[in-house]
Amino acid sequence: MSIANNIKAIKATLPENVTLAAVSKTKPVSDLMQAYETGQRIFGENKIQEMADKWEQMPKDIQWHMIGHVQTNKVKYMAPFVALIHGVDSLKLLQEINKQAAKNNRVIDCLLQMHIAEEETKFGLDQEELAAIFNSVELQEMKNIKIVGLMGMATFTDNKDQIKKEFMLLKSIFDKAAEQKVPNCDLTIISMGMSGDYPLAIECGSTMVRVGSSIFGGRN
Repeated sequence: MSIANNIKAIKATLPENVTLAAVSKTKPVSDLMQAYETGQRIFGENKIQEMADKWEQMPKDIQWHMIGHVQTNKVKYMAPFVALIHGVDSLKLLQEINKQAAKNNRVIDCLLQMHIAEEETKFGLDQEELAAIFNSVELQEMKNIKIVGLMGMATFTDNKDQIKKEFMLLKSIFDKAAEQKVPNCDLTIISMGMSGDYPLAIECGSTMVRVGSSIFGGRN
């Protein structure tokens, strides 16, 4: 199967309301261009420097999504161009994104990352931390970010019931959050589901899936 065929096959299975972010980390520009030529315009990277290098080389109608854990000192390198930052897991990081977005006269869309997995290693906020951000004076004062949804990663396990439970938890947190009138928030995106579990994530309400190996093949 070619990259083009993989993308077409995946898109054929996605409901209209679900967006595909092609996870292109570690893959060469030539691979990304094959995906681009089939109409794919959203690419997800997990290293800011690699994403910036690809942004410079590739067409400018691409939306670049930062899907990895973000260090505050690296935000400035992607602030001129990043379309969506998936893994925002602290008020401090939001403030840095806001600061760097302001320097570039931009409003940067962000997803707040929720900790839904049983593994301790995954980053993310718990529900109390989410509420604290929503209720903070600092959030009201930020003019250069917009929180457009939530993101979460399920436990790395073959237990489908557990994965489903975690996805449903994120959906319920999202539904509650979306009902609140929070400044700088317009929650429309639930980013959950990857190559191994995205059909289940869509069943549970995902509106954005992050698919890499099913498109580009395995990584070294």
